[in-house]
Amino acid sequence: MKKITVADVLSMPVSERILFVEDVWDSIAATPETVQLTDAQRTELDKRLEYYHKNPLTGSPWDEVKIRARG
Repeated sequence: MKKITVADVLSMPVSERILFVEDVWDSIAATPETVQLTDAQRTELDKRLEYYHKNPLTGSPWDEVKIRARG
């Protein structure tokens, strides 16, 4: 298997780079337990989860969040 360099990626058309990044992201998402959070990230997630538990009506379903993000 050929090692892909940054130069290789930059030489791709944007549409191919997007597909490449999606493939990389999917490979990471397939094993979320291997992603290590920093202490700051874990603290922020804990803070947000605590806020949500205290104010459950302020959250939005994931489908709504995706629609807003895609705007």
